[in-house]
Amino acid sequence: MNAPVTRRNAVLGIAVAATTLAAPSILRAQSAGRVVVVGGGFGGAACARALKRADTRLQVTLIEPNKSYISCPFSNEVIAGLREIEAQQFDYDRLAATGITVVAQAATTIDAQKRRVTTGDGTAVGYDRLVLSPGIDFHLEALPGYDEAASETMPHAWKAGAQTLLLRRQLEAMPDSGTVAIAIPANPSRCPPAPYERAGLIAHYLKTKKPRSKVLILDAKDTFSQQRLFEKAWKELYGDMIERIALSQGGRVTSVDHATRTIVTEFGNYTPDVANVIPPQRAGRIAGIAGAADATGWCPIDPVTFESKLVKNIHVIGDACLGGGIPKSAAAASAQGKACAGAIVNLLAGRAPETPRLTGVCYNIVAPGYGFSLAANYQPRGDIFAEVEGGATSPVDAPPELRAREAAEAQRWFETITADTFG
Repeated sequence: MNAPVTRRNAVLGIAVAATTLAAPSILRAQSAGRVVVVGGGFGGAACARALKRADTRLQVTLIEPNKSYISCPFSNEVIAGLREIEAQQFDYDRLAATGITVVAQAATTIDAQKRRVTTGDGTAVGYDRLVLSPGIDFHLEALPGYDEAASETMPHAWKAGAQTLLLRRQLEAMPDSGTVAIAIPANPSRCPPAPYERAGLIAHYLKTKKPRSKVLILDAKDTFSQQRLFEKAWKELYGDMIERIALSQGGRVTSVDHATRTIVTEFGNYTPDVANVIPPQRAGRIAGIAGAADATGWCPIDPVTFESKLVKNIHVIGDACLGGGIPKSAAAASAQGKACAGAIVNLLAGRAPETPRLTGVCYNIVAPGYGFSLAANYQPRGDIFAEVEGGATSPVDAPPELRAREAAEAQRWFETITADTFG
């Protein structure tokens, strides 16, 4: 019988559970092969590391154009001026030191028949198994008026880095008594609770620096994960500073005009001082190039092996895959990367893959010293992952001591998962 998830045993998050899951396959690894991983985020880096740990004879190549990874988890604290961007940056030196070949190029084409990836400099890399962990790209056609130029005026800050700092500078420059609008897309999207965490942390910044200002949430959803916890925290900490307009109230954004910083919804237009527009999303571009994305823009997989249902010998993990009930999050990507590594080791050795059970926790911080969490277990059910019993969520009426403890646990979780992933 599996022990229930609690906030205490879930501090290490999905990473620990997936490591335990993959261990039997790893210990039995007998054969070598060539595995290429495209994408060096939490999923891809965790997968590459787990593969090399499984069998040092494996030729593991990680293809990632950026010299360092900038973490989205905790980037909302950078926006709110509570953390510096340098604390979000992780390089690949320790991965390379384990024997993983790190190629600092973008993957541009994939020949699934010849099992070959070509990079931007023309290098061709062969594989026996390919893992795609490309994260998200934006589905710009679904939001008229929003493009790269618009993102310089109405930043999304949904890929951490320059956009994170741009949104922070805009907050710093806006006048007191101004309005910050956050446009939230419908699901599926990366880390569904994160926009609401962002609303809380921006409200914290405004309360301390520009107390006559407000946060306006324009939402393409009526309900969202941990809604009661967020709404109680907002009211308790910020009073009426945060206003949310839900889908049924006309909150869905239908277009934007970045020249006038106008956000158009079904029932009205808004021209805030700062417009944080998060566009609809789909799997990273290389997934489409590989033929692994379907008409939804996401990648259907076999949840036992993470192998694409559309292209043989290609596995998809992290935000890009259609995972069913499991969220698109760093913790989920890390767990999937490790479980996928275990499946690949078994497949290369001619053994049947084991059925994964992924366990993890999602933390949200809405003010310094105020956090809450949701922990859950997931297993394959049909073609997707489904949530199974044994999860836990923070109580709505928790005392301040628990909120502070969970905020501290969130920091420990981040330190653990980044060390486990990047070394």
